[in-house]
Amino acid sequence: MDTLAPRYNIYSVIHKGLRAWMAHTLQALGRADWFDTEDSSAALGELRALLAVCRTHLAHENDFIHPAMEARRPGSSGQTSADHGEHLHAIDTLLARVDTLESTRGPRRLELGHALYLALAMFTAENHEHMDIEEVRNNATLWSAYSDAEIHAIEQALVATIPPPEMMLTLRWMLPNASHGERCGMLMGMRAGAPAEVFAGVLGMLQPLLSARDLARLQDALAQPVGMAEAA
Repeated sequence: MDTLAPRYNIYSVIHKGLRAWMAHTLQALGRADWFDTEDSSAALGELRALLAVCRTHLAHENDFIHPAMEARRPGSSGQTSADHGEHLHAIDTLLARVDTLESTRGPRRLELGHALYLALAMFTAENHEHMDIEEVRNNATLWSAYSDAEIHAIEQALVATIPPPEMMLTLRWMLPNASHGERCGMLMGMRAGAPAEVFAGVLGMLQPLLSARDLARLQDALAQPVGMAEAA
């Protein structure tokens, strides 16, 4: 019996990157020595970077994915739009906690650091539930209303608005945590459409983040004719 090819998942790879990034940052806060200036500054810097991208990620979905859903299925983005408002409030609250911790001296830093760690754990848990809703319900809406080519065009319009520094930082988490096929597909598309120096920069960033086997498979795939990368 023939099986239907999977539909294009606009959320898959960015969500894999965000899940990995959240887990990494949560671990960084859990390990942090809040009485050590260098250690605590590094952990809080990682949290600020994560939250900045979480904020822009919400904006990207609000500006591109939700309007597409509403255009053909009015009311379909209501739950995730409401969640986004709550997440923006949570981001502001986390950043306020960071500011308080940075300005506090003495024993209370330990209490504030642990409270920040727990707050990030809850933010991460809520985001995991939210991303599941998007990948199940929102994708079902998109798939019922748009072709894969149309969904890909929505994604490309979104990606075109992302500044290069933000894109490079996001790719740092997306590419190593994608599947081999997803990674190859993204890089093949980038090689076809981006300047050679940009593609070389992305590969240079990615190489130390992959295992030796994953890197070898990627290099073999990129050496294949167009269309054969995912099977390599």
